[in-house]
Amino acid sequence: MKKLAKDARVILLHHSTGGCVWRGGVPEWFAQYNAENGTNYQISETAFPSKEPYGWKNYPYDYWNLWVAHAGDQPFMQEPTLEMLSREYDVISFKHCFPVSKILPGTGTGDVADETKRLENYKRQYDALKAKMHEFPDTRFVVWTAAALVEAVTNRDEGQRTRQFVDWIKNEWNQPGDNIFVWDFYELETEGGLFLKPEYAAGEQDCHPAEPFCQRAATSFCEAVVAATQTT
Repeated sequence: MKKLAKDARVILLHHSTGGCVWRGGVPEWFAQYNAENGTNYQISETAFPSKEPYGWKNYPYDYWNLWVAHAGDQPFMQEPTLEMLSREYDVISFKHCFPVSKILPGTGTGDVADETKRLENYKRQYDALKAKMHEFPDTRFVVWTAAALVEAVTNRDEGQRTRQFVDWIKNEWNQPGDNIFVWDFYELETEGGLFLKPEYAAGEQDCHPAEPFCQRAATSFCEAVVAATQTT
């Protein structure tokens, strides 16, 4: 890979948690970075997928459904495919909302086309997504690890399954030297634990991150994007 141009176009695909981090200072960080470094990074954000007509779901199944099962040059349910996004953006970053961490026990078999939140399904969907992203070697992808839940709305079993998912992404799914970069949002939220730390949460039963945390996370995310563009 070669470094991307200093005017790289970046898109963040997100729902509410991503919006919290964005408002923590992402555009301001890039404005300052550009001014200090003579660059012209252009970063934007959008809700993906939209509530209508697709539905407010951005879990591993949904990215697989939109980008793998319905790949091509035409949108699916009004949502852009990777073929379309890769023509507009040099860096594509995407994430899941915190219900991704409500992972059910496994059944022993995984199905890439099953939207049930199980670790075995997530792994199949992520493997298919990795193969798809590799079809766009000139595009960099910054993938967020799972958003965590506060302990009050989950349990240790779900927390441990989410930790397994995150560890698998970082240690097995992630492939050094390719065009995919993992940003470990989960670790920032949990600091080695299984749940979103109470002091980082918007409320006792609110899994959205609080503003002070989002400011720190925004800086970390921006640094990860720049690092992805400069990796050779």
